[in-house]
Amino acid sequence: MSELTDLYQQIILDHNRRPRNFGKLQNAGRQARGHNPICGDQITVYVRVDGDLITGVAFEGSGCAISRASASLMTEAVRGASTEKAEGLFRRFQIVVTGDPNTPVDAPELGKLAALAGVRAFPARVKCATLPWHTLHAALSAEDRPVSTE
Repeated sequence: MSELTDLYQQIILDHNRRPRNFGKLQNAGRQARGHNPICGDQITVYVRVDGDLITGVAFEGSGCAISRASASLMTEAVRGASTEKAEGLFRRFQIVVTGDPNTPVDAPELGKLAALAGVRAFPARVKCATLPWHTLHAALSAEDRPVSTE
């Protein structure tokens, strides 16, 4: 079990240090801003959708390691996916990170995103991990209001 924990920690550290899809996305048709006042995370998610397909996704902002890693992993997971699949991943991810910390994670569809399941043992960190997802949801829904974890 410790090998798996080490791997998950390495994934989170790697995506925090070298976030994928970081920066403003040119020609993004949709965007949303999110804020976690407790941790100070601030994020903007940019999305380009063609029909029902996410053809581009990126983020920028500042935040803790969990927030940045979550945003980086999220953009990798949803790029090229349908908006329906992205929303499904959001729902599944939220269930996993808010679940009982004593229950083993069985979510192969999350892939590397499962590395963030450990935040469920730290309720304050759940908001850090889910902020990028709530912000993506707002962008896909074309909601014209900032997202907040409060």
